[in-house]
Amino acid sequence: MVSIKSRSYITVLLHVFSWMLFAFVLFFHQPLSWNITVPFQFWIKQGCILIMLIVVFYVNSKILVPQLLLKNKILAFVLVILVIAILAGPFVKIIEEALNLPDLMNKAFSQLGNPRPPKRSNRIDVLQIMMTLFTVGISTSVTLIQKWQADKQSRETLEKEKIGSELSFLKAQINPHFFFNTLNNIYALTHVDIEKSRSALHKLSRMMRYLLYETQTGITPLSKEISFIVDYIELMKLRLNDTTTVVFKAPALQSDPRIAPMLFLPYIENAFKYGVSTTEPSVISIDLELQDKYLTMIVKNSIFKNNSITADEYGGIGLRNTKRRLELLYPGKHTFRTSTTDAKEFIVNLNLTLDDTELHSS
Repeated sequence: MVSIKSRSYITVLLHVFSWMLFAFVLFFHQPLSWNITVPFQFWIKQGCILIMLIVVFYVNSKILVPQLLLKNKILAFVLVILVIAILAGPFVKIIEEALNLPDLMNKAFSQLGNPRPPKRSNRIDVLQIMMTLFTVGISTSVTLIQKWQADKQSRETLEKEKIGSELSFLKAQINPHFFFNTLNNIYALTHVDIEKSRSALHKLSRMMRYLLYETQTGITPLSKEISFIVDYIELMKLRLNDTTTVVFKAPALQSDPRIAPMLFLPYIENAFKYGVSTTEPSVISIDLELQDKYLTMIVKNSIFKNNSITADEYGGIGLRNTKRRLELLYPGKHTFRTSTTDAKEFIVNLNLTLDDTELHSS
């Protein structure tokens, strides 16, 4: 509230200062250079013209532009402005006659041996019309710029709110999806090895603690995300047999940039979903690499005939939502590719370009 009030005061002061400068240049500078004693009626006339222009400025800004121009009533807007400009000349003449200003100005100039004041016929009318149109032009430009800025700010605010709500929704979908699969694995493990199932529950509780307390701000240190991935991989290993080899390569962190949490997990989870066989040898390879501001993740898993999928089919609810999160969080700063090789490997390649603020966060 304080900042809004401060901006309002600054806006008012800026308007006042602008009108003072405008008045001095157009209405007071030249008469002061005449080197005559100007009657006070002249300053009254100049003040009336200034008030007229101020009224025209704000009537156009607050009424004519919003009610006519912005509603595409362009012809009506032009006609009204022309009427106002044409009436400005007679309005000024009425004021001059009421103040008996022509005679007074004639006497003032006679003091300098020049009995004739500057001509004030049709040229004055044209000048007054031009000044009125000039004022209307400035008013219209300022109003349209303010409208454009307000619309832009409103769009940005709505977009941020939309992104925030979508991210909350996507994250809410990803987490239950992950825990649903993990709890199924632990349930199956309880029938085989109680100690391993207890260890799995401990790891799962640590992962839940991370999600509940470490990711609420929507951003997390990369080191903690890596620890989360390690726990997940160890949890998945508990249900694998000797036919599956899991290789995880973590980056050697010289710094600890901050990233959005749970970006990598759906891809790793799908590798375990599609890349494991109970009878055939399989390999799951997960490689994270950080070079300067570029973070790369490569996930490889074996392909089996019964699990054969294409790049378009690869995924599930968690993966689709992660792609959406990438579009919202890293627009134009990420690339995602999937491919298959002759060696029956499915490869996921994700590249992120981190901002300087993310790189230098502790």
